Amino acid sequence: MDEISNYISTDIFFYHSLIVSGALLIIMVLIHMLYNRRSANSITAWLLFIILLPYVAVALYFIIGSRKREKRYKKETLTLKNRTTDGNIQSSIDKMLREYGIADASKNSEFKLLLDPLETYNELLKSINGAKKSIFISAYIFKYDRVTKEILKALVEKAKDGVEIKILIDSLGSLPLYLFRHRLEKLKESGAKVEFFMPVFEMPFRNYINLRNHRKIYIFDNEKVLSGGANLSKEYLGPKDNKNRWQDIMFFIKGASVEHFFEIFASDWQYASGEQIEYIKSNTQEDGEIFLQVVPSGPDVDKDILYEVLLSAIYGAKENIYIITPYFIPNETLIQALIIAHHRGVDVKLITPKEANHTIVNLVRSSYMRELEEAGIKIYLHSGAMLHAKAIIFDSESLLLGSVNFDNRSLFLNYEVGTFIYSKKIINEVELWAQNLIESSSFGTKNVSAPKRIFENLLRILAPQL
Repeated sequence: MDEISNYISTDIFFYHSLIVSGALLIIMVLIHMLYNRRSANSITAWLLFIILLPYVAVALYFIIGSRKREKRYKKETLTLKNRTTDGNIQSSIDKMLREYGIADASKNSEFKLLLDPLETYNELLKSINGAKKSIFISAYIFKYDRVTKEILKALVEKAKDGVEIKILIDSLGSLPLYLFRHRLEKLKESGAKVEFFMPVFEMPFRNYINLRNHRKIYIFDNEKVLSGGANLSKEYLGPKDNKNRWQDIMFFIKGASVEHFFEIFASDWQYASGEQIEYIKSNTQEDGEIFLQVVPSGPDVDKDILYEVLLSAIYGAKENIYIITPYFIPNETLIQALIIAHHRGVDVKLITPKEANHTIVNLVRSSYMRELEEAGIKIYLHSGAMLHAKAIIFDSESLLLGSVNFDNRSLFLNYEVGTFIYSKKIINEVELWAQNLIESSSFGTKNVSAPKRIFENLLRILAPQL
């Protein structure tokens, strides 16, 4: 009888301790959120999550709930050097970015849009094979497939020729390659250096698993840069046409902005490897008349500059706003800004995939798209291959390209890089491409049942982490 009593007492003590520990952890989470001045929407979302799945939610909060890094583990704050000597402000966006400390729009001699995955592949291989001094690559997804095998082969040959090669890969975005790193042995043996950004298993006490390096930067001889939205895998690019290959936007530049991309890469590289690299200007670099402004965003930038500039640009737009994005999961402030812009007479168009590549994204985004549609904003759902391109046009005067999606993850969590372009010719080219996308899209979202609508709206609680 005493044994049974002791067993029951131990059991009660265990469950009582579990409940008390859980309550203390929940209180710690609440204090942490309040101390860090989290938004009301973020606090509400986490509270609902805690109510529904308390122990799971608390565990996830400590893993993915922090947005800016602890000072002792923080990547150095990223500040781009300002090389502009004139005061030629290109637009209200340029002016606002300068006020935030972003380097002025710089002059570039060449700019080429790459709207076809075959063209992107050919330009990448051409740039690798043509490099004489250095190749620096930063990618979120680097898969080991038939397309990247050819890229790796070309990199091995250049490394053997004495070209300095540094490759930075996000460990979570490229998890299979991170887990099976032997696939990169030939590349390393040839003299190239490879680092994984914030290794998932090697930094347990300073790793914030939700803060990923989503930047795509390819620098050749400090002379030219490829950047945009495409990762390295057969889904994004290849040597042959493929109707199922994802549609994306990349761009090629030569000019002063190359140094800004280098500074971003160098900062990320130093954090991942501990090695500091210096910029050596190419002798062939010439200024031109194409003004570009490179804008880093993420935990290594003091403020949410890109988000605030986008919000300001939406409120400042007078004629039109085109948003092309694969993942449309904004916060309430951006939604209201777009609705207000529409009511002011601004032509707002959203072009996004009919079916994104993540089911949870499809469910969560639907609620936001229906809200815009009910306000009168035009929604175009692109059919065919996955639309992975990211572009935002304001009044045919400013164009944002890069790695940034129109979602909370890109705007508040990931390390990203965007490029504002102030060239009518280039903007008109993207507008024409956007019109072609519209022609192969269906107009508007479809009606759904009341239960599904309720379920979609409920899933908004996940939006801050998507």
